[in-house]
Amino acid sequence: MDNAPDNNRLPKEAITTEDLTRFFISHLNRIYCAKNQLVEKLPQLGRMAHFLDLKQAIDETVEVVENQIKRMREIFILLDTFYTYESCVGLIGLLDEAFQSIGPQAGKPVMRDFSILFYMQNIESIETASFKMMLLTADRMNNPKVAQLVRECYDEANEDRVLFKEITANYV
Repeated sequence: MDNAPDNNRLPKEAITTEDLTRFFISHLNRIYCAKNQLVEKLPQLGRMAHFLDLKQAIDETVEVVENQIKRMREIFILLDTFYTYESCVGLIGLLDEAFQSIGPQAGKPVMRDFSILFYMQNIESIETASFKMMLLTADRMNNPKVAQLVRECYDEANEDRVLFKEITANYV
């Protein structure tokens, strides 16, 4: 039984460095697209927020996202490539849905903020998961500079996720 193949694990040699690099760049393109959408749309959410802690957290998140975009540009350079559009319709849909759900709450500031928090937590969870997968891929690509830049993005996304979780706890 010891010689039986482990069908639950993919052999490391089944994925080449070239495959990983293509995967990484494709998903980096998607994240880059989504981050640019966030920089454009998050300030609108911030203006809709009623409570100062939420407004400040969203403003801080915009700054973090701008720094992440700069890091992603560095990664493109390190990988000797450039951004190429790939669909990020999912995140755009999530942001659009956030705006739609906030509208009916216009007369109830706490519920409007609670709706904003709901979507901010979803966005941060998606970002954290995406950067975690990118970090695993970068580590496997044996590119420490790229891995470090992704790690910094992951750490910031995770800190934002925790921040919005704490703010939400103050509302409930």
